[in-house]
Amino acid sequence: MKQKPFLGLDEVKRIAAAAEAEALANQWAVSIAIVDDGGHLLWLQRLDGAAAISAQIAPAKANTAALGRRESKVYEDIINQGRVSFLSAPGLSGLLEGGLPIMVEGFCVGAVGVSGVKSSEDAQIARAGIAALG
Repeated sequence: MKQKPFLGLDEVKRIAAAAEAEALANQWAVSIAIVDDGGHLLWLQRLDGAAAISAQIAPAKANTAALGRRESKVYEDIINQGRVSFLSAPGLSGLLEGGLPIMVEGFCVGAVGVSGVKSSEDAQIARAGIAALG
């Protein structure tokens, strides 16, 4: 039987702290979500001033990145390039930039989703969180 790494609470807290630090350093009010490899929510944090809807969008972006094993921006690009039928893909609702998979030893162990500022800035925050894993 194969074995694979997984996110523990310590790793989740490191990712969340680094993502929060990146957001605060830029004075960005966002929600930060971290999910496991099945897209199940492990962490949700809404910074002061973040829009209420961001607490729903961030987990959706993370879920999409975890299930698809790729950045959620890939799906946004597919749709923007004219394949609007992709909007009917089952189980995916965060088809916007800002969700990034967490890859360890070639395995997707989860994802980070951020919402609240420009999509590229959301992705910047998510990258900073993932970088904390080393």
